[in-house]
Amino acid sequence: MPTMFHRALSLPARSFFLFGPRATGKTTWLRSVLPEARWYDLLLNDVFVRYLHDPARLRHEVEALPKGGWIVIDEIQKIPALLDEVHALIAMHGRSHRFALSGSSARKLKRLDANMLAGRVINRAFFSLTCAELGERPPVDEVLRLGLLPGVWSDREYALDILEAYAANYLREEIQQEALTKDLAAFARFLRVAASLNGQVVNVANVAAESAVARQTVQRYFGVLVDTLIGTWLPAWQPRVKIREAAHPKFYFFDSGVARAAAGRIRSPIDDVERGTLLETWVLHELRAHLAYHGLGGEITYYRTGAGVEADFICAGPRRRVAIEVKSAQRWRREWGAAARELIARRVVDRAVGVYLGSAALAHDRFRVLPIYEFLAALPELIG
Repeated sequence: MPTMFHRALSLPARSFFLFGPRATGKTTWLRSVLPEARWYDLLLNDVFVRYLHDPARLRHEVEALPKGGWIVIDEIQKIPALLDEVHALIAMHGRSHRFALSGSSARKLKRLDANMLAGRVINRAFFSLTCAELGERPPVDEVLRLGLLPGVWSDREYALDILEAYAANYLREEIQQEALTKDLAAFARFLRVAASLNGQVVNVANVAAESAVARQTVQRYFGVLVDTLIGTWLPAWQPRVKIREAAHPKFYFFDSGVARAAAGRIRSPIDDVERGTLLETWVLHELRAHLAYHGLGGEITYYRTGAGVEADFICAGPRRRVAIEVKSAQRWRREWGAAARELIARRVVDRAVGVYLGSAALAHDRFRVLPIYEFLAALPELIG
């Protein structure tokens, strides 16, 4: 029986969208928090065909249900026309029925200019497991190597097979079924190159050359990864006064194990260069999930001067802005905190913290250095 994880997201009291990458546990969570809901799973062919040809059927069925219940429509992006029916139901009956509308891609909804129910439905995001949700502290390299998909940690014996299948099935299910590109071979080449550059500043021209894909196509493919929630751009922090900071964004996959599988490296040992970007990927994931699950809003950027002085993340929460420098080393070197100390001196951030793979917490003036698991445990105090 699959391991059940206690997820940090709280059930909203009103209708909501729930978007998150495939296999992060959206459906499992919805079934656990809404066990009595009326369920429409659009991944089931018979259900999909039934409402594809007659979207109004949803409205008639819901109107016949007792008031006060929940209706779940899983993978809503597969039939965007159902959003019009949900809109009509909310407009006519208010909160007599509440809807949970889940999906792993907003691309089809955007492309078809679908009704996103502005003002009537709120948004929630879902992610891979966080450290707190995992409920254990496995060796760091295991997290970096395998990522944090729930299926990976509930069935460790087949973790590598699950990740390889995820990368392959993503191409088939998300790309082919949604007809986002006709040239799957070109996208596969791009995906491997993009995954190998995980956590780096993106040079579109170089990616195009390495993957033998046109530059404009590469830009569109990155858009596909973002819209299907497989990756995210990390923008450079932009000050009010220009002082030669870098302006090009970095690109991160949502999960370190998925990034390694997409790059074709899931069965290879982690090398020292890869370890650094994988640790950043994990930290970014935890920051994004913390802000989202606790309703903190805010934004995450990175900072780099023209001279190459860098802080990996600037996390702006509701009450404070924190600079974070991540190093995959057992010993911390004081010079690694230079960018963060500079940002404190310029009053760009309120706090600064280093994250590393050592075992002891350290203090350097106003700069704290924490082992990775201590950092994750301190997120509520650091960010809010």
